[in-house]
Amino acid sequence: MDAPRKRDPWWLHAAEGEIAEKAARASGPGGQNVNKTSTAIELRFDVRNSPSLPEDVKARLEGLAGSRLTQDGVLVLFAQEYRSQEMNRQAARERLLDLLRQAAVRPKTRRPTRPTLASKIRRLDGKTRRSGVKGLRGRPSHED
Repeated sequence: MDAPRKRDPWWLHAAEGEIAEKAARASGPGGQNVNKTSTAIELRFDVRNSPSLPEDVKARLEGLAGSRLTQDGVLVLFAQEYRSQEMNRQAARERLLDLLRQAAVRPKTRRPTRPTLASKIRRLDGKTRRSGVKGLRGRPSHED
């Protein structure tokens, strides 16, 4: 993996030993070379059984992974953008790092707030004004 960022948690790079990589044949254009070389990388990371990830990060990562997560809790990333195996390996690892960084961010807890008196009055004034406008759209009465 790349050099650690200053704000990365300690476990982010401890998870490097838990990555399994496998080379595979890439699909798409590439001529004869695509038929004889295995340049695509399939990266597997066992989220549920990872000893280095905290439980809350595991839960958020499972949510972020979506369809890339198997029923056994293994995250599967497939990189085939580049023509070289090493570039695809770096791309897959960077995608995993990005997912781990996103999962590391704790969502802010929502603190319920109450509307101020002034905002309640403004809302009611607006409703009264709108009601008056809509009332004038009706048919004229016999007194008019």
